[in-house]
Amino acid sequence: MNSSHRIYHHITHKEAVLRVCCDKISLVTEEIIYQRKILEDYIKLQPEFLQSFKPLELRPGAPESARRMAAAATKTGLGPMASVAGVMAQLAGEKAMKSGEKEVIIENGGDLFFHLASPATIGIYTGIEKLAGKLAFAIEAENTPLSICASSGKMGHSTSLGDCNLAVVSSRDAALADSAATLAANRVKRAEDMQETAEYTANIEGVLGVMLFKDELIAMAGTLPPLIKA
Repeated sequence: MNSSHRIYHHITHKEAVLRVCCDKISLVTEEIIYQRKILEDYIKLQPEFLQSFKPLELRPGAPESARRMAAAATKTGLGPMASVAGVMAQLAGEKAMKSGEKEVIIENGGDLFFHLASPATIGIYTGIEKLAGKLAFAIEAENTPLSICASSGKMGHSTSLGDCNLAVVSSRDAALADSAATLAANRVKRAEDMQETAEYTANIEGVLGVMLFKDELIAMAGTLPPLIKA
């Protein structure tokens, strides 16, 4: 996923590589580092939070990031770490917004959270040669804040149990969008799985829309931003 016509800064922290469009880049960087640290500290108290592939109950005093991740896991049936990239992007974005920032876009490994001051185009990179550079979402500022997250069984480093080129999910909740995209990508193993998976995922409370790509096939469900030619 990509958004165009803005100036982006790169933030690298441990294994995370983020692209950020925001005037208060130092604030966003500090928040990413802070949120990662308190989540890592919590995982030391509950190691299964890192390892579980299923929802789990949190220990008392869990940080906001863990609570959001656990809530998303409860809705998708996956482990909480399926939503770590999305939740980090949203927490950092919310920090910038609370400080008065009018526009913030944070992309964390293909997972985006954004609050816009003017329209933006979000490119869709499917890994399918015939669709390369051809599809994008047109996002209006009044429809944000919004999250659009992606997962793939064929691209990237994240664990996927499916054979989906790309699963894209939109939600106001980045943790949910991230976890639901992983769920959708896991469920698509054959072309016949696509539409059922799109509809199943779109029916999860809090999910707005779903778009799936496998080979040269596309399935959609729910409400997504308008598609345009990239």
